[in-house]
Amino acid sequence: MSDITNHTDDAHAHDAHGEHAKYPFLAHHFETPYQQFDSCKLGMWLFLATEVLFFGALFVMYAIMRFKDPEVFSYASQYLDTIMGGINTCVLILSSLTMAIGVRAAQTNKRGLLITCMALTLAGALGFLVIKYFEYEHKLHANLKWGPGFYVPASEEAKVAVEVAHMTNPVLELVSANPSEGASKVALVALPPADKSSIRAPKAGPNGVASPAELEAAASTHEAGHVDTAHLLDPKLPPNTHRFFAIYYIMTGLHGIHVVIGVGLLTWLLIASIRGRFTSEFYTPVDLVGLYWHIVDLVWIFLFPLFYLIH
Repeated sequence: MSDITNHTDDAHAHDAHGEHAKYPFLAHHFETPYQQFDSCKLGMWLFLATEVLFFGALFVMYAIMRFKDPEVFSYASQYLDTIMGGINTCVLILSSLTMAIGVRAAQTNKRGLLITCMALTLAGALGFLVIKYFEYEHKLHANLKWGPGFYVPASEEAKVAVEVAHMTNPVLELVSANPSEGASKVALVALPPADKSSIRAPKAGPNGVASPAELEAAASTHEAGHVDTAHLLDPKLPPNTHRFFAIYYIMTGLHGIHVVIGVGLLTWLLIASIRGRFTSEFYTPVDLVGLYWHIVDLVWIFLFPLFYLIH
């Protein structure tokens, strides 16, 4: 019995050695390419299951916050750029299409098509990040932040306005006196009293109700044409509006991190495709990254309507 067992083990080892010699991409701990492919794909599906649980928890948090403050989400969503969000949605959907075509190209030994699809998918991922950067930059410039800063004017003009809030409707103009030294002066021009009855302080902000001086400063800054206090001057501003932007930055920011990871993976796939590493016999990395990228796109498909479209 022992001789039979040893003979069987030797034959099995010989077959396994033959498989590794025939398929250079086959890892030493797998016996056949099929076993390697199935194991890798199972591992990726398990990883994606954890990703679904992760974003699922964030969606639950979103639902709870929206249930508690529905007026906040209804009001604050108007400050999001639906056009930019819509363009990003189209970009990701198209990148999912090119990724799927790329997987098929790898399976059918179409190297040129594979390289083209990887390049287009990478371009879509980078385009998404560029658009998201400009969207974030605009919101931060408008002082649409996630904490107490949401209720405090951030510009230097607004800070000066706080010091001169006792004046009636001043116009603040920051004029450079000596650019080489970075010095500046403030020109104050008194105008006839303006009706500020429609301006009110934000209710229930993190620092409490705004003082009259802060309100006057915000009003004068708004009249000077600055945008970082526009939301504070809206009489329809509901309490705790900053909470909307808190969860907005959390969820879209985490999704953006996943896109950045996808950029790295797609760059590697593109380089490997150019070098001719993938064939119909070995396309596992392309298939696995494709699954990851589809999940990233799917998450955004949910984020876009929840934040940009539902009022």
